[in-house]
Amino acid sequence: MRLHIVARGKIGRGPEQQLVERYVQRIKWDVQLSELPEQGGKTPKLSDQTKIIALDETGENWTSKAFATRLNGWRDNGIRETRFLIGAADGLSAEERGSADHFFSFGKATWPHLMARAMLAEQLFRATAIIANHPYHREG
Repeated sequence: MRLHIVARGKIGRGPEQQLVERYVQRIKWDVQLSELPEQGGKTPKLSDQTKIIALDETGENWTSKAFATRLNGWRDNGIRETRFLIGAADGLSAEERGSADHFFSFGKATWPHLMARAMLAEQLFRATAIIANHPYHREG
């Protein structure tokens, strides 16, 4: 299954970009990163087997284990791509919100959209590590 992060705005060269790269390189699954302008621009074409997860402060707050369980279940049920939408500073458009199958949150706090990319990349690595029984994730 492809993990596709679609984010508004340019991350540029900085510590956030380095964190995203660090975690994406560790993920053993197919990962794609797409950047869109702050406003406008269309998300890349969807296949019929795509699950869309919008990152939003009003979304569900899944544990890392629950996140991994969802990804694994979608993969096992034939989902070919899980697409994660990250809005710009003003959030997601109404169209993007309307396309979402689920809303996911990193908590009630508002996070800068550049940090959200790094946090998502880490959680994707963590989830795939959990699925592979890799010792990266520790509960306790």
